[in-house]
Amino acid sequence: MADNPGGPGDSKLDDDRPDDVDHPSVSMGRAAEILGVRPAFLRSLDNAGALQPHRTDGGHRRYSRRQLTLAGRLRELLDTGHTLASAQTIADLEDRLVVSDRARERADDARREADDARREADDARRRAEDARREADDARNQATEALDTARSDLRHRADELARAREQLDDARGEIEDLTHRLRAGPEGRRA
Repeated sequence: MADNPGGPGDSKLDDDRPDDVDHPSVSMGRAAEILGVRPAFLRSLDNAGALQPHRTDGGHRRYSRRQLTLAGRLRELLDTGHTLASAQTIADLEDRLVVSDRARERADDARREADDARREADDARRRAEDARREADDARNQATEALDTARSDLRHRADELARAREQLDDARGEIEDLTHRLRAGPEGRRA
């Protein structure tokens, strides 16, 4: 843990929120040390409105890692001869470019995901169409089998009806013969 160079009321330390680049965790003295500048440089950025550090209850300046990155970039641009106004404009345009690139990457990722989803939907649609065709084929085959079975059943019903007629005729002849046999020789002549 870092020491507390910011003074009284400055209880936030460098490692309070290690994943938050916007958390004001660095005192002005430590920020100047990290950047290799004098605290007056950081005060001048604050006075010019180029960098607005967080203020503690005691009025001490605290910088986030994002602000330190910006201050470092402004220092580089100033060292190459740019004015503070042009350095701010360049840094702002660079930030916008980064944001734009990230947005384009997200859009490209979203487009790829949409393309993947569209391909998956197309595949699912093709599988559904194949399944529908298979179901139609199965229904047609079942209908044909049912029609064949019905036709066979009608044919057998007709055969059964003819067999019953023949059986009824045979019963009638048997009854007639039985009746004649019982009637004796006189009944046979008739």
